Amino acid sequence: MGGVAITDHDTTAGWADAGVAARANHFPVMRGSEITADHHGISVHMLAYLYIPDNPVLSGLFAATRAARVERTKAMVERLSKDFPITWDDVVAQTKEGDDTTIGRPHIADALVAAGVYPTRSAAFADAVSGRSKYFIPVKSPSVEDVITAVKAAGGVIFIAHAGATSRNRHLLSDEDFRTFASKGLDGIEVHHRDNSPEQQQRLAGLASELHLLQSGGSDWHGAGKPNVLGENLTQVEVVREIVRRGTTGLVG
Repeated sequence: MGGVAITDHDTTAGWADAGVAARANHFPVMRGSEITADHHGISVHMLAYLYIPDNPVLSGLFAATRAARVERTKAMVERLSKDFPITWDDVVAQTKEGDDTTIGRPHIADALVAAGVYPTRSAAFADAVSGRSKYFIPVKSPSVEDVITAVKAAGGVIFIAHAGATSRNRHLLSDEDFRTFASKGLDGIEVHHRDNSPEQQQRLAGLASELHLLQSGGSDWHGAGKPNVLGENLTQVEVVREIVRRGTTGLVG
C-alpha cells in the first residue's frame, strides 16, 4: 500500500495518534470518519475525509450521533441479556480507547465471543447481532443530505460506503437517490468493497461515471475480529490525489 485512510465511526479521536505514527514511519495517512446516516429507513454509512475537525456543525452532529449510538447499544444489550450471558459492563470491557471509543455492535459481538456464545465476531454478526435479528435496534441518525451539508461546511470530501451491501439493508439506495445526493454535493461512491456483489459494483461504477463521482475501494478493516484483510480493494492513486485536492486538511506522514 502507498498509504492508508482511517475512518473511525463518528469521531476524530484517533487522528492525533495516526498523525504521530504517519510522520514517524513516513507513511501517508488520510484522516477521516465514518458517519451513519438514514435515508427513509435505509442505513447509509458515509465516509468523510480531510475536513476541519473542530468545525462546530460537524462536531455537533458527531456528538448527537455518538450519544444515540450508546443509547441504542444499551437497549440492544438489554434485549440480548434476556437470552445470553452478557451485561453492559461486558460490552464496555471490549472497548480499547475508553470514552474515545464509539461503542456499537462490534463490541456487543466481541462480548458474546468472550462469553463463549460465538466463536468469532463474524458468527455473532451473522446471528444475534445481525441487522435482521429480533435484538436489532436501528440507531437514530441524521439524513444523508444533512451529513453532506455538514461535511461540506467543514471543508471535507464525502463518499457513500458499501452502498451495494444487501447483507446490511433489505433495500438499497436507488439510482435516483444517488442522483439527488450528487446534486447536493456528494463526491464519490465506495464501489470496491467485499460486501458489494459484482453486479452491484458494476451498477455503482456506472452511476459514478454517469454522475461524475469519484470511485474508491476500501477494506473496512476492524482488526482481527473480522475476515476483512487490511489493504484489500485499493483506491486508485489519481482518485486519492483528487480527494486531497478537494479536501482541506491534507495527508499526514
